[in-house]
Amino acid sequence: MLFRQIFDERLAQYAYLIGCQATGEAIVIDPERDIDQYVKIATAEGLEITAVAETHIHADFLSGSREFAEQHGVKVYLSDEGDADWKYEWVKKGNYDYTLLHDGDTFKIGNIELKAVHTPGHTPEHIAFLVTDLGGGADEPMGMATGDFVFVGDLGRPDLLESAAGVAGAMEPSAKRLFESVQDFLELPDYLQIWPGHGAGSACGKALGAVPETTVGYERRYNPAIRTAITGEEEFVDYILEGQPEPPLYFARMKRDNKLGPAILGTLPQPRLLTARELVKLSGRIDIVVLDTRLDRTAFMAGHLPGSVFAPLNKSFPTITGSYVEENAPIYLIVEEKNLDEAVRSLIRIGLDHVVGYAEPDALLVYDETHGKLNSIEEVKFDSVKAHQNIHDVEILDVRGISEYKEGHVPDALNVAHTRLLVRHDELPSDRRLLVHCGTGARASSAASLLARLGYPVALVNDEFENWPRIGELVTGEPKLATA
Repeated sequence: MLFRQIFDERLAQYAYLIGCQATGEAIVIDPERDIDQYVKIATAEGLEITAVAETHIHADFLSGSREFAEQHGVKVYLSDEGDADWKYEWVKKGNYDYTLLHDGDTFKIGNIELKAVHTPGHTPEHIAFLVTDLGGGADEPMGMATGDFVFVGDLGRPDLLESAAGVAGAMEPSAKRLFESVQDFLELPDYLQIWPGHGAGSACGKALGAVPETTVGYERRYNPAIRTAITGEEEFVDYILEGQPEPPLYFARMKRDNKLGPAILGTLPQPRLLTARELVKLSGRIDIVVLDTRLDRTAFMAGHLPGSVFAPLNKSFPTITGSYVEENAPIYLIVEEKNLDEAVRSLIRIGLDHVVGYAEPDALLVYDETHGKLNSIEEVKFDSVKAHQNIHDVEILDVRGISEYKEGHVPDALNVAHTRLLVRHDELPSDRRLLVHCGTGARASSAASLLARLGYPVALVNDEFENWPRIGELVTGEPKLATA
């Protein structure tokens, strides 16, 4: 048996390529949309991908299962568990070779057996896959691909149907279903390897570990969520729902598209290179989005194309773009050519396909010298926040998550999580200057760029929040209501 774990660093997502070397067949579990990456790995190993499978209807990326079915005619294995509202629809509408799975169903890829195990809680239809290498002489499973059920050090969050997809009242019942799934998990043998769907940095849990795999026995002993589930249902429900971060805005769209069927990609977008003169036509427009992918926030604040959004090409890129860019918006990139493919792949993985053009960062200097003036955003420290606390025409905006805010914040600071600003910005005062801060300045820098794009007067508090208690009062409690 061949086993490959493929990691997307930005989405902290794991896909799995599992192949039978005797027959040359392989399956991919939870593929992303740019499927060429998996085909390349399989081909190098002398394998052909003949099947794909999904653990659930994903919220954080567009699945590549439909792409595989369209381009390669592979067999598709999907869950048919859960309630009627969360069934895969796309697979039933085309001429696809597919099997819908229920708890206990098995199928083979060459001499490898996969068994579906219904593990609801994160989502109603969620399944995991027990993998047994029959060709190697095994009659017991080696491991389980757990998707968003069990992570290293955490469990998949059960609140997303409500907090991301808008299904009112789903949070607590989902947490109780997750509790029951954990009880079944605890019956598995300690030696069984656990291959999770995400690692540290994913928004699908609140405390995911950075180790790529684990075992049932280890998680039984050291996973705080599982240990709480051993204590009892009430304690578990309280624990698992407390402190979950606000999900990025694009999660609801991913749920919808993965259920109905992602658009067929075919090939990656090929944005054209723009000149500095062409940037003039993009300046200040809000019907398109210019994403500035430079990593240096101070450089962006000192000079950027009017109306552009600071979206550094690092691990935050999918969260920023998925929360700040509206569906179907034409996208232009400020990006070094060597990073263009990487940026385009990150965008299409969350359904932002309309990448029209790009310019390298040096073009901004030419633009500033010959074609137009770059915009700037003032940077301040927390001592300036202290100085402005009682000034009527200034508001302090904390763009951290609500749980962070409750633990300690600047007195009277407004709170809107940066992943919610696009839909909640009209709650903010437009006639006062906003001093925007977070924990380190990273989230606030992108938030400040979005607010400036939307016409708000802003300054970036480019400082560590841990410096605030040495300067001013730290208070706890619920957010102050933002009023326009």
